Amino acid sequence: MTLKLFSSYDLKGLHLKNRIVMAPMCQYAVQAKDGKPNDWHYVHYVSRAIGGTGLIIMEMTDVEPDGRITDFDLGLWSDEHIPAFAKIIDGVHAHNGKIGIQLAHAGRKTEDVAVPIAPSAIKFPGSPYRMPRALATDEIQSVVQKFADAARRAVKAGVDTIELHGAHGYLIHQFQSPLTNKRDDRYGQELARFGVEVIQAVKAEMPADMPLLFRISAVEYADGGYDIDHAIELAQAYKAAGVDAFHVSTGGEGPPGEKKPGNHPGYQVPFARKIREAVGLPVIAVGRLEDPLRSESIIDSEADFVAIGRALLRDPYWAAHAAVALGHGQTPIAEPYRAAYEI
Repeated sequence: MTLKLFSSYDLKGLHLKNRIVMAPMCQYAVQAKDGKPNDWHYVHYVSRAIGGTGLIIMEMTDVEPDGRITDFDLGLWSDEHIPAFAKIIDGVHAHNGKIGIQLAHAGRKTEDVAVPIAPSAIKFPGSPYRMPRALATDEIQSVVQKFADAARRAVKAGVDTIELHGAHGYLIHQFQSPLTNKRDDRYGQELARFGVEVIQAVKAEMPADMPLLFRISAVEYADGGYDIDHAIELAQAYKAAGVDAFHVSTGGEGPPGEKKPGNHPGYQVPFARKIREAVGLPVIAVGRLEDPLRSESIIDSEADFVAIGRALLRDPYWAAHAAVALGHGQTPIAEPYRAAYEI
């Protein structure tokens, strides 16, 4: 039996051995608070490569110190960070895995910055968030350049792909949402403009055959938040700017209002399907897809890849165990562990 979940896929110049993606998940484990990955991160990511995951996306990695959610997050704001990332990337490659990095800026959702930046001076509700200041128009290009600089460093470290975080209420999302962008300059008149400029700047630092991923919140849940039609318009603009695939999530812009997020397996998959149909690019679906049968069922019919999050925190070998559960004839078991699977 041919399993779609374990079929290969070529995304531009990136060859993936299966359709399983490790979703980026913050570890808050940089005890030195210097943004550099450490032994925890090395073991965390390399073990998932050993477990058979096709594409690992490293957690939200911030483009400047004040762009972190907390001081315990990863960052790539200096060339001094490159060797620590390269060590992880080389380790993943040594075990036949592919790895990308998610670049981001938390904007108004930073927790350890005295005065965060944002498109507009609108505070994220609740503690520990603080009132941000609105970026001046002439400051925005410096932020765009920080994304480009981080992308250059990621390429030098050896990544296979880069993902931009335009979801979950972080800075790019803040610019693209009418809830958080009340500007009267060109960045307020064109809600996709900041994201487009970041995409173009990052693409200029990437090899021509390296794909650029973009994580997008397809809908917002706060009262008055945008819906899928707005997300599709954004995605079309981002595709034109150079995005090669979308990683489709939802929410994160604020506490849910009358509209609530789902909590059942696959609740976000329909949004991924709609963006794929409207934009014509590959999509990564995410959201409680830990049942291998469910993941298998949506590949090609609704999405091109499935992103596994918490299930891969619980089980570094989720991909191998999914292959066993589905009866895959070429189970991705590391040779030193193979005896444990022989009956």
